[in-house]
Order: sequence, then structure tokens, then C-alpha cells
Amino acid sequence: MPETILKIENLCKNYGNLKALTNLNVTVERGMVYGILGPNGSGKTTTLGILVGVLNASSGTFSWFGNGQEDANRRRIGTLLETPNFYPYLNAIQNLKIVSKIKRIENADDEIEKVLRSVSLYSRRTSEFRSFSLGMKQRLAIGSALLGGPDVLVLDEPTNGLDPQGIAEIRALIIAIAKEGKTIIVASHQLDEIEKICKRVLILKDGITLKESAIDELTDKKRQIAISAVDLKGLEELVLQIKGAKIAKSTHLELLVEVPESFSAAAMNQYCFENGVVLNSLKEIKKSLEDQFLEIVN
Repeated sequence: MPETILKIENLCKNYGNLKALTNLNVTVERGMVYGILGPNGSGKTTTLGILVGVLNASSGTFSWFGNGQEDANRRRIGTLLETPNFYPYLNAIQNLKIVSKIKRIENADDEIEKVLRSVSLYSRRTSEFRSFSLGMKQRLAIGSALLGGPDVLVLDEPTNGLDPQGIAEIRALIIAIAKEGKTIIVASHQLDEIEKICKRVLILKDGITLKESAIDELTDKKRQIAISAVDLKGLEELVLQIKGAKIAKSTHLELLVEVPESFSAAAMNQYCFENGVVLNSLKEIKKSLEDQFLEIVN
């Protein structure tokens, strides 16, 4: 049975009359990359702030490693909650030495070399922080969180403000760290990135849980097939005779048909042909996390 790393039960946070978080319940297992997804103001950062001890919950409980909320838990958690904040005139090694002293890390020089290599910054180890690109600054911040060999990484919007290359670099880094067996909790409003790196996802809006499930359950729940023919009206009447089928979208060029998962694109082509309709086009559309997210939030 998988080991539970984090257990959250009925967690709430109020700021006066504002309910920033309402009855949150989450279980994160060892080795999981867990995504917290939602628009700005949804409660993502509030949740992470409570979990790492920056904020106090109004009610509810959470437990790390089956050890409650003990201060000792924090030594096993690496955190990146805000924009990287290092001394601009110091180089990467010097900045990480300061972090190592704060964390009371033994053999700091060896640790620093290890994390700089893991985040692909060893070749720039003597460069001043102010000379780094945004992506490099973010990688250094993740390297800082990795100092001390934590079991868990908690990352808040790690790709925020980055260009496509920087986003791809951070994504690859998170995937590589996860392959080492670390548990990662990442909050983001970048739907595409959550879909590519996470195993499970929590969707929040106004502090309320709208959905909590495996990524696969969100993206593969239904099959959508785009089809067209000379007689679109006749085609629509035909496909609606398929058990469980419905028209998700209709234009003057094609139909987007939602069918049961067991009904493949090949089966659709055969069904239409056997009923006297030759399709002009046919393609299967995988429903993205963005499609599901917008449906759920709206």
C-alpha cells in the first residue's frame, strides 16, 4: 500500500469575512507529482502557505509523514513559494552557501555542487545572480529548495513569467526530480504544464474544491470524434442513433461527436459506411485538461 506523505482534512482559512479556503481534503502519496490548479485568487498559495507553516489555518488539520504538524517535518520539505530572492551581486555558490547556513547543512560544499549539477547550473556556478536569465534564476531557486535532500518539494507557480524555453526547462527539471523518487506538490494556473507533469490534480475556485482526481480521469473520460460529410444534417441524425452519443459541437463544416470510450474512431467510420454515409473527414479529439478545467470552473 502506498505511503501517505500528506493528509489534509477539512482545512479552512478565513480572512475576516472572506473564506479563502473551505473544507479542503487531500491525500498525497509518496513519489506522486500532485498539482493544485486554479485561477488567481482560488486559494492555491494560501493552501501551500498553511502546509509549510507560513500561515495558520482557521480550522481543520493536516499531517506530514504521519507526524502531524511537528516543526521537524519542515527539514524534510523544500519550498519555493515566491519569486526567487537571492543577492544579485553574489554568484550561485555564494548564494547557496547562505541558504546552507540557514538550513544548517553539513558538508555544504558537496551539497551545493550536487544541486547545481542537478539543476544544470554548475557551469555558471561563479556567475553573479543578476546575470542569470529568468529560467536560470528559477532553476537556482529549485536548487536551493533541494539543499539538504528533502523528501518533498512544494512549488508555487514555478513557471510563472517564463518564456517557452524556460517553461520547458523547469518542466524537464521537475520530471527529472520526480524520477528520483521525490514527492512534488506544485500549484499553477498553467493548465498545460500541470497536465504534462502531474499524476493527480486538485481544482480550486474561490477556496472551494471543484474536482480532485487523477489526470487521466479528467482527460480520458470521454471520446470525441470530429466528422464531416456532404449531408451534415443526415450525418447528425445518424450518429445520434449511437447509444450514448451526443453532439458536442456543430458547425457548417463538421460535427464534434461525444461517444462512449469503447466506441473508437474506426468503429465510427465503419458505422457510417454501413449506413450509407461516406465521411469526408474523421479525426479523434483528445479532450484536454483545459477543456475539462473550463467546464468545471464555469
